[in-house]
Amino acid sequence: MNKVRNYFRESYHELVHKVSWPTWQELQSSTMIVLIATVVITALVWGMDALSHLVLTQYYKMF
Repeated sequence: MNKVRNYFRESYHELVHKVSWPTWQELQSSTMIVLIATVVITALVWGMDALSHLVLTQYYKMF
C-alpha cells in the first residue's frame, strides 16, 4: 500500500512542480494546427475514397 501512496504522491509532485504547461496562446495555436490538419487529412481520405469508388464502379460496369 505504501508503494501506491508513494506513486500518487510523486505523480502529483511531478504534475505540479516539474511539468511545463503551455500558455493559453500556445494551447490555442496548437489546437488550430490540429484542427486544420484533421480537416486536410479528412478531405484527402474522402477524395481517395471517392476516386476509388468511381474507378471501381466503372471497372465493374465493364463486366
